[in-house]
Amino acid sequence: MRIVTGALGLALMAVGATLLLTGGQLKDVALWLAGAIVLHDGIIAPLVLGVGLLLAAVPARGTARGALVVAGCLTVIALPPLLRPGAPTNPSALPLDYLRNWLLLLVAVAVVAGLVPVVRWLLRKVPRR
Repeated sequence: MRIVTGALGLALMAVGATLLLTGGQLKDVALWLAGAIVLHDGIIAPLVLGVGLLLAAVPARGTARGALVVAGCLTVIALPPLLRPGAPTNPSALPLDYLRNWLLLLVAVAVVAGLVPVVRWLLRKVPRR
């Protein structure tokens, strides 16, 4: 199964390379890849490492890490409609207020993350039979 999967992956990579070289978009793809590397290595990775260092001193760091992972996933999902310039030509394509909804979800994640340690503390204080 590993050999079949590897062969299929190599075949798909060959198809992608062929399409890239014959499609005339090599410059655009190279620019996009360079931008992705700069964005990841220059901004995202140092930011994640810095936040990780700051979280080392937080008592409920597991809950905080989980909340940050959820917030990051929500942000990645919300970025395309948030960054879309101007109004869509089809008003039914993006009918909601995505910025407001994204911010509400981030607040909900923060509230739940703040309540988890409190609930754990309360459960430890409840006498057991």
